[in-house]
Amino acid sequence: MIRFLIFVILAYVAYRVVKAVFWPKEKTIRGPEGGVIDEMVQDPYCKTYVPKREAVKKTIGGETFSFCSEACAAKFESEKGA
Repeated sequence: MIRFLIFVILAYVAYRVVKAVFWPKEKTIRGPEGGVIDEMVQDPYCKTYVPKREAVKKTIGGETFSFCSEACAAKFESEKGA
């Protein structure tokens, strides 16, 4: 039984080493102070927060808004225009 546990532990350690060598983590872009560069913006329609780089941007009435999806943008535009 102890041999089996030792084998399992060694197999797990070997797996982690192989994974670290062949599949390195993705690089994260960091700012000058070391913080991650991405700002969260709030959707004005559903109040959901989304990363600024992934937000759907629409200009409505001369003002630019950031939305979580095209559906929220359309709903907001129809209500704002009415």
